[in-house]
Amino acid sequence: MQNIYRLPVITAILAILLSGCGVAQDRAPAVAGAFYPADPQQLKAQCEKYIDNADIPASDNKPKALIAPHAGYTYSGAVAGHAYAAIRGFQYDAVIILAPCHIEHFAFASVYQGDNYVTPLGKLPIDKKLAKRCCTPDQRVRLSDRGHIRNAMGRSEHSLEIQLPFLQTVVGKVPIVPIVVGTLDWQVIQTLGKQLADILAEEDVLLVASSDLSHYHDYQSCCKIDKRLIDRLQQLNPRHFYSGIASRDYEACGAGPITAVLLATQVAGADSIAILDYANSGDIPGANRSQVVGYLAAAIYNANTKGNKAMITNPFSEGDLTREEQLFIMDLAESTVEAVVRNQKPPVPKEIPTKMKTKRGAFVTLEKMGQLRGCIGYILPIYPLYETVMSVAESAALKDPRFPAVAPSELDDISVEVSVLTVPREISDPSIIEVGKHGIIIKKGYYQGLLLPQVATDYGWDRETFLEHTCLKAGLPRDAWKDTQTEIQIFSAQVFNRNTLKE
Repeated sequence: MQNIYRLPVITAILAILLSGCGVAQDRAPAVAGAFYPADPQQLKAQCEKYIDNADIPASDNKPKALIAPHAGYTYSGAVAGHAYAAIRGFQYDAVIILAPCHIEHFAFASVYQGDNYVTPLGKLPIDKKLAKRCCTPDQRVRLSDRGHIRNAMGRSEHSLEIQLPFLQTVVGKVPIVPIVVGTLDWQVIQTLGKQLADILAEEDVLLVASSDLSHYHDYQSCCKIDKRLIDRLQQLNPRHFYSGIASRDYEACGAGPITAVLLATQVAGADSIAILDYANSGDIPGANRSQVVGYLAAAIYNANTKGNKAMITNPFSEGDLTREEQLFIMDLAESTVEAVVRNQKPPVPKEIPTKMKTKRGAFVTLEKMGQLRGCIGYILPIYPLYETVMSVAESAALKDPRFPAVAPSELDDISVEVSVLTVPREISDPSIIEVGKHGIIIKKGYYQGLLLPQVATDYGWDRETFLEHTCLKAGLPRDAWKDTQTEIQIFSAQVFNRNTLKE
């Protein structure tokens, strides 16, 4: 009789072991009802909402790859929606999804060998021909169920599955190749990247790298760590990106998939990356900000593709803020400066225009009697614009290391200027820099310098002088911009103050 009662337990154990041996041909949803809704209608409506709410301008340039987060939709769904909005209106012959493994370690990249991946929205068929093309004789990339189905401990991986309802919502029943990367070994990642590059050269496929960013730091630390990753990611240099992970300068649980995608798209000629959105779990209303996780949405393109927008890396174009919106920002910047200088809490507007909630980089410049008195800013779109302006206005008044904090007695003589930035993009030809339109960022090793567009016009510099002074700002020799090891980025800025806003 005791053996009869043991049968259910034995059956369950056998089911787990058999699933680990690759018997199942359809990979059933493992986290439906936990990470995302199990009800098909509710799931589709949620994905559509996230995609529709993403402020991504239409483009005729087709992304080669996406980077998207994989937390529960409540936390990262809105960010993921920005990635998938970038492929809205496009079709692909297949999608190759690369994801990390949180449930076990194995020393290869595991290409699913079953027939379908299943979500509440239906089945996505495995492109078995492409799956085999991903594999290599050295078995660094191989057909396997490891990381795809439940392991011997009863755990299932979520990072790949999370991407599929978004794909189904945007492109429908597209063939896929699911790959779970079980290691951060460079040889495995490099081999996988080469295989994917060969496929990109011949097939119309989309690569998707599934990854969250830094884990369980406080809110401010998370933003700083993730900013370092985004800065490095924009170089589109897979070796440099990987080295930052290896040295722990920044974090990404999907570092292997991201690096493999960078390797593949680099060979395929991709030379532009759009940072579409960034947030962390602390941005959720009421969330605990003491331990947060970072989320990024990005798309990789070939900037030379016919019809590509000139500033595809920026979801906002120059001159996009209306006069009324500029006045809102000016009022906010000035009231923040006055409040913090008087040791008061800055007033937060009761009604915040929708555009002010979009993440933007910005600088606030303070002048006293025509002389610089403080200038601080964020280059990348880390925070909503209104929060960015409040934060950098406070820092410009109190924390610019070049100047003492502004005193209350100085307020009558202080004027405020705001520069709202586009996202920087790397260039290889300095001759495209337009004085008065572009700001410059110079990077070499640990040295970095930035000058806003208006600096060149204020001093009457030509392009070469502007480049030289940006090098000096970075602490580099004047002619460092000519060095092939020096990275040059440009951005545009919408600059305004009280004088420019007069009727």
